[in-house]
Amino acid sequence: MKKSALVFAVFVSVSLLVNAKGPYQPGDIANDFSLKNIDGKVVSLSEFENVSGFILVFTCNTCPTAQRYEQRVIDLDRKFSDKGYPVVAINSNDKSVSPGDSFEEMQKLARTKGYKFDYLYDETQKVAKVYGAANTPTVYVLSKDGDNLMVEYVGAIDNNPGDESMANKKYVEDAVNALLSGNAVRVTSTKAIGCTIKWKSL
Repeated sequence: MKKSALVFAVFVSVSLLVNAKGPYQPGDIANDFSLKNIDGKVVSLSEFENVSGFILVFTCNTCPTAQRYEQRVIDLDRKFSDKGYPVVAINSNDKSVSPGDSFEEMQKLARTKGYKFDYLYDETQKVAKVYGAANTPTVYVLSKDGDNLMVEYVGAIDNNPGDESMANKKYVEDAVNALLSGNAVRVTSTKAIGCTIKWKSL
């Protein structure tokens, strides 16, 4: 290998390592992204004004667990959006594996359910991979620190995927309420229970 080619290969390898992001953990700085919303517009978190953070939910149309949590996601946005923590939902399922999670089906679901929050299509699945989301739903509570997005909580919405009335630990609500009160989040991670994200076939 010529010296110039070798130097270039090393540079590329180092660049990939520097830019590589593993699954996000509480305390990490999360990447922004640009994804298509159900209205056809491209959305980035940096475009939001007058927000203190986000309730970022990796979800989908078809997973039974995500369906059981759907109203709870709607309620989270209703409760916290005006307080500076809007819900931003992301569907990363591959439509060839799960046709019910296509962009067109996302639009239909959002209209039927009257979503007030952005529902974004992670068609390349890069955002799910960068964040480390593996199940639907998985929630990342992010807070803004200047231009940075700090990961404050990762995991489940609460401790009962079957019946909200039986949930006695509401992890996402508690995390956001702590941040709104200027306190540290006490429970920063839990195990997200739900369907696996439907990855593209290799």
